[in-house]
Amino acid sequence: MIEWLIGIFLIIVAVGIIFYIISVYNGLIQLKNNIHKARSNIEVLLKQRSDELPKLISTVKGYMKYEKGVLTEVTKARTSMMNAKTLSQKAAADNMLSGALKTLFAVAENYPKLRADKSFVQLQSRISGLENEIADRREFYNDSVNNFNIRIQSFPDMIVAKWMKFNKPEEMFKASAQDMRDVEIKF
Repeated sequence: MIEWLIGIFLIIVAVGIIFYIISVYNGLIQLKNNIHKARSNIEVLLKQRSDELPKLISTVKGYMKYEKGVLTEVTKARTSMMNAKTLSQKAAADNMLSGALKTLFAVAENYPKLRADKSFVQLQSRISGLENEIADRREFYNDSVNNFNIRIQSFPDMIVAKWMKFNKPEEMFKASAQDMRDVEIKF
């Protein structure tokens, strides 16, 4: 009788451990998929911003004949964004593009007719809106990465994560040192 109870107890413990492992695994899969979803959402917005830039540049060109360096910088940053393959390359290109756009909008302040142009105002508003959405998506991405990294480093989940080969921390989407500097505006 006691052997029978011990057997039932061991079966219950084994089933509990199996359910725990399944629960941890499913939680890690969900977090991993959230990371991929968040990264894809960032890429969609980066693509939208990149698609809007030629329209903005063509609107600005007529007014900013003497500011070719700014337009070249925006174009170069857009090309870098389109050619980026890895997350760190995309983050660097995104930071470069954000800096170029800040400079473009700052320089545009010197052109009253440009600031009054309906197309420019709409495009500037659209780009600014996309910038805000990108910032929101970066935050969601970094939250997802942080939650995943905490789970794979917490005991006892780290045992299951290592066993299921989920023990490599994900990389956060980081701002560059250039993005953290104040934008210099000259009038």
